[in-house]
Amino acid sequence: MSRSSVPPTRTRRSPVLAPAALALALALTGCSSPGGGSASADGKITLTVGTFGTFGYKEAGLYDAYMEQHPEIVIKENPTTVEGNYWTALQTRLSGGGLDDVQALEVGRISLATSEDLADAFADLSDAPGVEKENYLPWKWEQATTEDGRTIGLGTDVGPMAICYRQDLFKAAGLPSDPEAVGRLWAGDWAKFVETGKRYQAKAPRGTYFMDSATGLFNAVVSSSPVQYYKDGELAYKESVGVRTAWDLAVEAVQGKTSQGLKMFDTPWQTAFSKSTFATTVCPSWQQANIQQFSGPSNKGKWNIAQPPAAGNWGGSFLAVPASGKHVDEAKKLVAWLTAPEQQAKVFQKVGNIPANQAAHDLPGVVDYKNPYIGPDAATGRIFSTAAQAIKPAETGPRAGDLTGAFGTGVQLMEQNGKSPEEAWNATVRQIDSTVR
Repeated sequence: MSRSSVPPTRTRRSPVLAPAALALALALTGCSSPGGGSASADGKITLTVGTFGTFGYKEAGLYDAYMEQHPEIVIKENPTTVEGNYWTALQTRLSGGGLDDVQALEVGRISLATSEDLADAFADLSDAPGVEKENYLPWKWEQATTEDGRTIGLGTDVGPMAICYRQDLFKAAGLPSDPEAVGRLWAGDWAKFVETGKRYQAKAPRGTYFMDSATGLFNAVVSSSPVQYYKDGELAYKESVGVRTAWDLAVEAVQGKTSQGLKMFDTPWQTAFSKSTFATTVCPSWQQANIQQFSGPSNKGKWNIAQPPAAGNWGGSFLAVPASGKHVDEAKKLVAWLTAPEQQAKVFQKVGNIPANQAAHDLPGVVDYKNPYIGPDAATGRIFSTAAQAIKPAETGPRAGDLTGAFGTGVQLMEQNGKSPEEAWNATVRQIDSTVR
């Protein structure tokens, strides 16, 4: 999703409520919700919005705009930096009360949220004022729709991938730097991307690496695969061609020393942007904000963007309305407005989140958008909009976020702890077997 500090597929493992606890949670959500909105003495209604990372609503001035249009409403955002922490707290509030009037849901959790155990905790948003199903990317709408046809979340953004790269470092390593030529280096195959890394490393400027993280590579390959962690509702990661291909390519990157071995989103990773120690990063749309924030003013214009080896979605989120809230109707109206094309276009222009509402893609300032930090000639909007339309839906499964976290830890065992591929794979399997069922 939208995150300047956290990726939409957050890689931190979060516990999931057991069936008995879920039943208790749903029973208790009918009680008062101290974390939700309230009516003040002057008659105004306060709506609270629980988010993680950077959704861009405050940054784009949308809360202020909505309150100006609706003077009876006061909006208070309750942000959390790390999605894993947010998800854990959300589960606690399901059983103990304190839900916000609007709760953000990350794509890695949406299968669980739409399950029989949890779906009734959220209101149906398909009938919210102004919501038009055909405006949303079809696969995004379906992700938040239950088996009985209720849509419990409206898509905020999607995470179509590109490759962001340092033009100066590519030139220094004897590689082309024009976006079209760079895209041709790896067109159609992530294995070509890894091979390009070897070419880069052979003539790399001293102290630099081709990519920031093999974990990012693994996630990108899985995210662009038709079969990921689940098949027909069952865990299938051990047999998944997508997972095995991603693992093998991550191993190749680690062993070939083309990856700097950083843990994405940690402080050393952030610092490496400003120190210019890696030449590429897998670049879902939300990654633009990280590049600008952490690379700093001195590196403006040094980055560029190219098409990825394969289209895929890494991240994206939804806004949901707890059915137990005190102001469900008002919250539904707010969610419908925040996810409308015009508002999603403004968020994209401010923080780089590609709209889940495809009607926004044709608006001025989206498809023709060019990120001034990356450069006036970078076809940012066109690349991401094209990639979003090319994404083919894949089954995510209820614990996709936890599986992503487990494999991220596994790759880090190789990159940061020197474990062999076999040791790291076996440790990952043990972690999954003990925590994900």
